[in-house]
Amino acid sequence: MEIAIVLGVVALLVVLGALVFALRARGNDPRLSEIAERQGELIGRLAQMAEQGVAAQTQAGAQLQAQERALAKAVEERLAELTRRLDDSLAKSSQTTTATITDLRERLVKIDEAQKSISELSNQVVGLQDILSNKQARGAFGETQLEAIIRDQLPAIYYGLQEKLGNGTRVDCLIKLPSPLGPLAVDAKFPREAYDAFRAVGSQEPARGQARRAFAASIQTHIRDIAAKYIIAGETAEAALMFVPSEAIYAEIFASAQDVADRARRDRVFIVSPTTLWAVLNTMRAILKDVRMREQAGLIQREVATLLEDIVRLAKRVDSLEQHFSQAEKDVREIRTSTDKIVRRGERIGEVPHENPAIAVPPLPPAAG
Repeated sequence: MEIAIVLGVVALLVVLGALVFALRARGNDPRLSEIAERQGELIGRLAQMAEQGVAAQTQAGAQLQAQERALAKAVEERLAELTRRLDDSLAKSSQTTTATITDLRERLVKIDEAQKSISELSNQVVGLQDILSNKQARGAFGETQLEAIIRDQLPAIYYGLQEKLGNGTRVDCLIKLPSPLGPLAVDAKFPREAYDAFRAVGSQEPARGQARRAFAASIQTHIRDIAAKYIIAGETAEAALMFVPSEAIYAEIFASAQDVADRARRDRVFIVSPTTLWAVLNTMRAILKDVRMREQAGLIQREVATLLEDIVRLAKRVDSLEQHFSQAEKDVREIRTSTDKIVRRGERIGEVPHENPAIAVPPLPPAAG
């Protein structure tokens, strides 16, 4: 732009010069001379301004080039910094991505293992469902769980499995409690079919009410059978336990058939779950421990009484021995007295003179004592 200005000024100077020349050619007008002089000055000034403009243009071009070089250098440095940061970011992103992929692979492996475990558990649940759906298998399952709980809580001498009672029936477990409690029978069967039917009807009435009554009736029937077969006067305890190896069924009995549970207590049949049976057995173990401590205390008392008798006999024998020692001491003292007398008499005999044989020695008197 500044070059265009300089060119315009030069063109203007040329035009003014041509104008001055034309005026001089027309005559010697003093005004024209003055104008020509002023024009010359103006042309000089314009030439000076043109030179200054060219210098300024040159200086500005140099500054512009310097600024361009500085800007290019700054842009280059900025691009280098951005490139470095981008490389670092890409490297970090690559590391993070690699770690994430590794972690994802590990999680996928764990998920596969968990999936396998879930599949195995599902198969086991299906197997358990098959067991619970079969009456004989369900009874064996309950007996096995009952045996495991009792074995963990009581010594083997305090319980028996499949014990035969006096009426010919066999009980799943007989806990051998001491008198006056007596052996306590435990039955491990439970009415699963009625419970499944009750759970299957849902919340719709009147089907739910009918299923609940059927569930309560099956429990009541089972409780009566237990009371009739396992409570025998003079042989077993005055109560029995109905073991329900399912916490869900146990809770449902007291939630939906509370009246049946109350009648069971009146019939002296107590319903227990694995958790409540554990608490009952823990109490029984404390009772058995107390009984054993009492038995041991009685044995200790009998042994102490026998020991006292032995001490009395020993005291009598010591007294007798002391009397023997006293008598022996008396005999020794008397023997010592007799010996002293004999010695003194012998000494007196030795002092008698023997010059006159005609003098007869009188006989010694008998020793006293």
